[in-house]
Amino acid sequence: MARALEHGDVEAARGRLSHLCARDPKGLDAAALSRAVVESVAENTSDASVAPLVWGAVAGIPGLLMYRAVNTLDAMVGYRSPRYERFGWASARLDDVANWVPARVTGGLVALCSGRDAWRVLVRDGKKHPSPNAGRCEAAFAGALGVRLGGVNAYGGRVEQRPEMGDGRAPEVKDIRRAVGLSAAVTFAAAALIWSVR
Repeated sequence: MARALEHGDVEAARGRLSHLCARDPKGLDAAALSRAVVESVAENTSDASVAPLVWGAVAGIPGLLMYRAVNTLDAMVGYRSPRYERFGWASARLDDVANWVPARVTGGLVALCSGRDAWRVLVRDGKKHPSPNAGRCEAAFAGALGVRLGGVNAYGGRVEQRPEMGDGRAPEVKDIRRAVGLSAAVTFAAAALIWSVR
C-alpha cells in the first residue's frame, strides 16, 4: 500500500485495501487510504502480534491456536450485516473478550515505545471507538504518530461515522511506514516483556 501510494497509484492501493480491512475502497483518495492503513496497522498490531504472544504466554501453543481460531472466525463472520447478524454476533463477542487484555497491553506498549502523547490520547480517546478494543490501539497510535484517526467509513454500502481520536493532522502517505515501524517496535517490546516474565 505504501509503495503504491508513494508512486501515486491510487487504483492499485484501492485494490489492496481488502487485504487489510473490510472498508469499501471505492472513491477513497490517497489521504483516506492512508488513514485506513494506519488504523488497520494499529488494530492488527494487537490482533496479529501482541494478542497471540499474550495467549501463547498464558496457555502455550493451545492458547495461541485458540486465539487465532477465535480471531479468524470473527474476521470471517463477525460483521454487522443481515447475512451474519444472528450467526456472527457470538464470534464477535468472543473476539472482544479474547482481545480485551491484549488491546490494552498494546496501547500501553505504544505509549512506552513513543512517549506521553500516546498515553494521553489513549486515556482520553480510546473509549470513543465503537469497538472496546480497537479504539485503544488506534487512539494510542494517533497520539504516537501525531495524527487524527476516525471519521467516515463505508462498509459494503453501510456508512459509519467514527469519533475522531488524536489532535494532529489527517494521516498522510508517509505515516504508513511510520505506523509499520511503530508496530514492529511494539511487537518486539511485547515479545521481550513476555520472555522476561516467563
